[in-house]
Amino acid sequence: MKIDDLIQKELKDPEFAANFQAEGEKLDTAIALYKAREEAGLTQAELAERAKTTQATIAKIERGDNVSFEKLAAIAHAMGKKLKVEFA
Repeated sequence: MKIDDLIQKELKDPEFAANFQAEGEKLDTAIALYKAREEAGLTQAELAERAKTTQATIAKIERGDNVSFEKLAAIAHAMGKKLKVEFA
């Protein structure tokens, strides 16, 4: 069975679907931060220093760990950006 077929089958379970969506949203956040940091030409340590946090925190977010809105906003501001939240 192909992974896409398995996922489609499992998505019929509401609990699986909710967890799948939540993990996807965390991954989207991780990718967005990574891309923004790379575009700014910053290492994790440099961004952490600017955002008054630790390199470990930046690494955790880029791995998809949960993060507060306030922390994401501080990181965005440290790169000269604003945080934009969108309900799609």
